[in-house]
Amino acid sequence: MKITKITTDTLSVPLKKPFKTALRTVHAIENVLVRVETDEGLIGLGEAAPTALITGDTFPAIEGAIRGPIAAALTGHPLDDFDGLMAALHGALLKNTSAKAAVDMALYDLRAQSLGVPLYKLLGGNKQRLDTDITISLNSTETMVSDSLEAVEAGFRILKIKVGRDPANDPQTIAEIRQAVGADVILRVDPNQGWTPKEAVRAILLIEDKGCDVELVEQPVHALDINGLRFVTERVQTPILADECMFSPQDAEEIIRTRAADYLNIKLMKTGGIYQALKICALAETHRVQCMMGCMLEAKISVGAAAHLAAGKGIIRMVDLDGPALCAADPFTGGPVFNGPGITMTGDPGLGVRLQAFE
Repeated sequence: MKITKITTDTLSVPLKKPFKTALRTVHAIENVLVRVETDEGLIGLGEAAPTALITGDTFPAIEGAIRGPIAAALTGHPLDDFDGLMAALHGALLKNTSAKAAVDMALYDLRAQSLGVPLYKLLGGNKQRLDTDITISLNSTETMVSDSLEAVEAGFRILKIKVGRDPANDPQTIAEIRQAVGADVILRVDPNQGWTPKEAVRAILLIEDKGCDVELVEQPVHALDINGLRFVTERVQTPILADECMFSPQDAEEIIRTRAADYLNIKLMKTGGIYQALKICALAETHRVQCMMGCMLEAKISVGAAAHLAAGKGIIRMVDLDGPALCAADPFTGGPVFNGPGITMTGDPGLGVRLQAFE
């Protein structure tokens, strides 16, 4: 079986509410849809999220990378030479991790389809259900408390709270959310690089002093400030999760070696897909560092691929795959079932996800 054609299209899905972080505000998912076709009629799907402020990737750049050097490198390549395919994909051009991720997951979709098994089983796992958090966007404290209560009413027991624009008042926002939702709801705090190292230490110590009992703080300082991240990690009790500073296995190795963070957040748009993410999992397993499976603003194709990886690898203990829960529409059939906080894996071969327009 050989790769015969790689095409791209626009995937547009409106959000229920504007998604607001310290970095941006988004009203709809506008991602790149990828189809990889074979000479035996199988089609693999992938999705890339342009997140210029984090990955540096824009919609035109992703399309250009896939239609140009990636398609040229992979067309005609046999699917059963999978390592060769991955070497060709990652050697086609530098960086461009979102474009590579979309094609990578389409290739894994094809590989699992050709074997007639769900991808998560091919990856070695047998988790039948995952429990995701849901993001509480950055707004006024009153709005964030209201949104948190709404999420809990909808069945979510893990909330990811966006902060980072006001380090002096962020701890009070967390405290008010904790008081509103009660002690049984897990809180994760994400400043999205919005604090300086000293601001982060001060804010986290205040959060601790207020008895907010947060599970972790995600990427409190700028992605390039690894020394600052370690400065924070060494001075607080709350576990620190590395996110925007970790793209590659080499990044993960450096974070683990220097003890710059306690946990690692794996996102396919950063790693360039499942193939490289598996290397990070292996490092984490070796050093007993827990991982979170995260996503950008992505729809069911790429979030489904991330769910398969999370269901396949035991070292991934935390799940932040709320993309489909934030969408106002679901143009997909098959694959993992996203029902509020629960993600249930199915027996559909490959990713199992299909866009209704292609049915």
